[in-house]
Amino acid sequence: MEFDFAEEQPKFLMLMYGLIAFVAVVGGLLLLLDVVPAWFARRREAQLVAASASGAPLPRRSKQREGLFALFFMLPTVLLLTIGLVVPAIRTTLLSLMDKDSNEWVGLANYRWMFSDDAIVRVLTNSLIWVILVPLVATGFGLIYAVLVDKARFEAVAKSLIFLPMAISFVGASIIWKFVYAYRGDGDQIGLLNHIVVSLGGEPKQWLLESPLNTLLLIVIMVWIQAGFAMVVLSAAIKAIPADIVEAARLDGVSPWQMFWQITMPTIRPALIVVVVTLSIATLKVFDIVRTSTNGNYDTSVIANEMYNQAFRYGENGQGSALAVFLFILVIPIVIYQIRNLRQQREG
Repeated sequence: MEFDFAEEQPKFLMLMYGLIAFVAVVGGLLLLLDVVPAWFARRREAQLVAASASGAPLPRRSKQREGLFALFFMLPTVLLLTIGLVVPAIRTTLLSLMDKDSNEWVGLANYRWMFSDDAIVRVLTNSLIWVILVPLVATGFGLIYAVLVDKARFEAVAKSLIFLPMAISFVGASIIWKFVYAYRGDGDQIGLLNHIVVSLGGEPKQWLLESPLNTLLLIVIMVWIQAGFAMVVLSAAIKAIPADIVEAARLDGVSPWQMFWQITMPTIRPALIVVVVTLSIATLKVFDIVRTSTNGNYDTSVIANEMYNQAFRYGENGQGSALAVFLFILVIPIVIYQIRNLRQQREG
């Protein structure tokens, strides 16, 4: 098959425009964050040197100028947030109040559909199961592992083994686990799980077709990936416990169980909250695992996957946007809680 440059020319032009836009944005940010501040710094230094040489009082910046200077530094961030978050959020909200072709206003009809359609209610239920089980189970495994391998002989190697899945993408991990759950009729089983079942005298199953078991098996993939993250954060928190507190507890004859509940857990509570909140947000947005493993079939779909289906597969822009807005609303309380928690830690 010969390469036709004329046919592919629009793609090359699009690529060129993208590169030009990338260079312009990056160059503009470098100019704003490096060249311009450096110029102001040199100017300020020259003013201070001149005032010192002449014996004149040192020039002071007015609060108004300092405010403008701070606004200048915040401008790139505010601009990017507006373009990448605020504008899309407003547009998606408006689309959620319109019909599938975004031509007529339908009010809250799309949201009523969301809570009245049995299939979508099942999707919301699945998402609830995900957001309850994944943070709790992944954090639990990470905490147990962090405590068990703390100060062990091969601690670095043991931590590396559980952290390795973090280096794999969700798609890659899903493909790996599809082989674990693979089913091949009555012949030799290539799936690890079915092979174990057969070797124990059981019958092989199509694991990803049986609801609600298939949802739990997909959750296992997420836990396998995220347990390493929980372990690293919690292990660092455990090692940050002051040694004098640990020694004092041991001198008082505290048992290992009491040490865990009375010393370790209260001390690492802020790290636990961070891990649970982070995993909760990541779980609410889960898409790749479901999409790769089952494509959302067999009652395994979640909000993000159904949002994609409605908007891009079925052409239901209004319903897809309503799911996106609902997902955004679910994330907001978690973010607010985390902000308040961080503020209390700083004030404490």
